[in-house]
Amino acid sequence: MFLKSLASLAAVAVAVSAQAPNWGQCGGIGWSGATTCAGGWVCTYSNPYYSQCLAPSSTSTKSTTTTTSTTSKSTTTTTTTKSTSTTTTTSTTSKSTTTSSTSTSTPPASTGFVGVSGQKFTLNGATYTVAGTNAYWLAQYSNADIDQAFSDIAAAGLTTVRTWGFNEVTSIPNYGAYYQSWSNGVPTINTGSTGLGKFDYVVSSAKAHGIRLVVTLTNNWSDYGGMDVYVSQLNPGGTHDTFYTNTKIIAAYKSYINTWVSRYKNEPTIMAWELANEPRCSGSSGSASSACVTTGATINQWASTISAYIKSLDSNHLVALGDEGWFQEANPPTYPYAPGVGIDFNLNLKITTLDYGTFHSYPESWGQTANESAWGVQWIIDHAASQKSANKPVVLEEFGVTNNQATIYQSWLNTVVSSGLTGEQIWQAGSNFPDGTTYNDGYAVYPGSAVYTLIEQYAATLKSRG
Repeated sequence: MFLKSLASLAAVAVAVSAQAPNWGQCGGIGWSGATTCAGGWVCTYSNPYYSQCLAPSSTSTKSTTTTTSTTSKSTTTTTTTKSTSTTTTTSTTSKSTTTSSTSTSTPPASTGFVGVSGQKFTLNGATYTVAGTNAYWLAQYSNADIDQAFSDIAAAGLTTVRTWGFNEVTSIPNYGAYYQSWSNGVPTINTGSTGLGKFDYVVSSAKAHGIRLVVTLTNNWSDYGGMDVYVSQLNPGGTHDTFYTNTKIIAAYKSYINTWVSRYKNEPTIMAWELANEPRCSGSSGSASSACVTTGATINQWASTISAYIKSLDSNHLVALGDEGWFQEANPPTYPYAPGVGIDFNLNLKITTLDYGTFHSYPESWGQTANESAWGVQWIIDHAASQKSANKPVVLEEFGVTNNQATIYQSWLNTVVSSGLTGEQIWQAGSNFPDGTTYNDGYAVYPGSAVYTLIEQYAATLKSRG
């Protein structure tokens, strides 16, 4: 992920205007910018940390929360680490006021919460189609860039964005958003403008552009901290897998979850909470340990416990596991169908406090380079069969190849449609910003490209299928 220059950071810091722009922030704890809105728009309360300029026809409650603060910082970084919680404090304060929106009319309001009915998602009595993307990096960019990203996504007809609700750090980064810092085993939540205050802006921009969010709360991998930070801080010398079983770690993770869920439990822009990104026995640092049963029991028990905890706090939002969809077949045709990583897709799909299933598809990384297209087609068909058996929605929430994307994605998306699979989210749709493009890990596709156009077309097809 690219870093902004100091010059551009300074430009953002001085871009405070006398009136906040349409869709811009206009109030909240720690806010030091404009508190009135341009063009007759109304400063509308969202939560104690964020009020936003909305069109008069879509507002009802005007915010009166204003306080002074210190400096403002833009966000773009590649910081690692992740988030949890036991101690909550406010760190850093003001947020950049530079925002933009290409929309000139009021977008659809985020009214009502996404629900499930059988194998479909629902919203306000109608089918809700998950045709979307991943944009894990949103909070690491400036507010204007966040607006541009959501504008591109909305223009493509996509409905749903999956993004990270974690970034654990052991030292404070110079740039970008982080949500929890650790020191000597003690976590501190960052509620300021480079923490949850920044995520407030991600939510508000998604709302302004009619997009729903899937928020993932920790990472199996070490990127943005992940589970390994909990282990190193609370169980030094323990293996990655003790994240799922150590009582201190589970308590800390629940505390972190409580902070997020309590803050947003009444926010319909969020579609779902996810327990983790790609949970497995073992992470970035090695192989599975004795702390995790590779045939699935350990993660199944952990997922049951954590999903039930979220439901006890928040009855509004859906909950998913965020796994890659591994099966546990006795005679597996290929590696992802075999025991070994601790995920049993069909067993986890039976957890009553998980509302829908997720799976990923990366045949190049999973040893299927000779037949990526055909292998991926069968992978989708098999998960659609599990969906029908469990009578729950299932989403292909990450998929990617680095070669022959257009042809392979077309065959996969045709199969999503024909199999009845509930939805799909590509990894990942990028954006072109004035000072560069979003990070390209080899999978990113950008507006105007053939693959991006393909994603637009299939979003429309899925909506038509219902």
